[in-house]
Amino acid sequence: MFVKPASGRSVRWPGTLRLLEADGANVPETDFWLRRLARGDVKKDTPPAQPVPAATTEPDGASA
Repeated sequence: MFVKPASGRSVRWPGTLRLLEADGANVPETDFWLRRLARGDVKKDTPPAQPVPAATTEPDGASA
């Protein structure tokens, strides 16, 4: 599930204790993260769209 910290909140990853980025992250749907969600420390959000790679204009196998 993708979550972001709620406004004014900081949440640390269990184990590593690094802060959850303000932009959010995909986290496992474990008891820890579900408790953070229930307490209002994080909010579910949609992940940012992934950039689409630019298409190449040369056909495959073209030599220069």
